[in-house]
Amino acid sequence: MFDFLQDYDVLGAFWMTVKLTALSAVGSLVWGTLLAAMRVSPVPIMRGFGALYVNIVRNIPLTIIILFASLGLADIFRMTLGASDFKVQGFRLAVLGLIAYTAAFVCEAIRSGINTVPLGQAEAARAIGLNFHQTLRLIVLPQAFRSVIGPLANVLIALTKNTTVAAAIGVAEAATLMKTMIENEAQTLAIGAVFALGFVILTLPVGLLLGWLGNRLAVKR
Repeated sequence: MFDFLQDYDVLGAFWMTVKLTALSAVGSLVWGTLLAAMRVSPVPIMRGFGALYVNIVRNIPLTIIILFASLGLADIFRMTLGASDFKVQGFRLAVLGLIAYTAAFVCEAIRSGINTVPLGQAEAARAIGLNFHQTLRLIVLPQAFRSVIGPLANVLIALTKNTTVAAAIGVAEAATLMKTMIENEAQTLAIGAVFALGFVILTLPVGLLLGWLGNRLAVKR
């Protein structure tokens, strides 16, 4: 029943999905943390920029962002991100689009964690001479990250599934191969089952691990 799988590089397609997820997760965590810092900053311009970015990006479909990265940045503004090969360029643009989109959700998750840190701790930090950046980096963010491991796990799982949108610009990840296989083979149910199982294998262990880690590292208040 599954003999047709040997004609396709299913593992290679899922490996592309893993690479998209890993790189986008790191980038969105960094950018999302910076956005969260902006949203709680005492500087009005930075707070305004952070709020505007999050509210706009969260309400734009991911497909539009990915297509803008390809058609807008690459075709109109000629941004190749240092890639001469079309496939590599598409991969990098997909990562950029996923980072831009996912960072908005990471920002809100981290900001909710920041709000759980007692105000008295920030006031005590300022009382001993720490500035805003030092207070955020040394006192607030470490506790905030520990309290939002669960929500960040949900964002990571959503990101893994969102990588399928990269198929819109020709990135050869799992959804692209599934579409090709459905067009070429008369095994739609079997193909759907294989790729559904593949995504379960990718997301379920991550969710269980981060859920356990979140409970283990939760800040006791």
